[in-house]
Amino acid sequence: MTLLFKFLSFNAGDRHLLIMTLILLAAMRLGLWLLPFRTLLKLLAKISQPVTQTTNQVSIRKIVWAVEVASRYMPGVKCLARALTTQVLMNRYNHLCQLRIGVAKDKTGILEAHAWIEHQGKIVIGNLADLSRFIPLPTLEGVKL
Repeated sequence: MTLLFKFLSFNAGDRHLLIMTLILLAAMRLGLWLLPFRTLLKLLAKISQPVTQTTNQVSIRKIVWAVEVASRYMPGVKCLARALTTQVLMNRYNHLCQLRIGVAKDKTGILEAHAWIEHQGKIVIGNLADLSRFIPLPTLEGVKL
């Protein structure tokens, strides 16, 4: 009940952003599970078109807040779903960003991967204390999907 009261205490814009983020994050998890990555990226490119209303601008800080809050209430959300959701929202609100995926081997030699989003060279979501051990893969910019 207190979660509902907390949610209702947000202003209408924050509630809308949070609901949209929850839906998008759930769709992202499902898409990552069911679709080939290339197909998912094509779909995301279509829904990532900027919002035409300039009065409905949402800050990067608010987008990251919404993704972090939504992730807390959705079990099993991994870094790639969080990064892709953040990317879609940032694109929709005209914030240029770049999806980064890096790989590393753990102490036992098992390959690990991590995804994060950068904006103007700074990490906005997905930062880790040991992020430097991940070797970034080439970006997908310019890749024909």
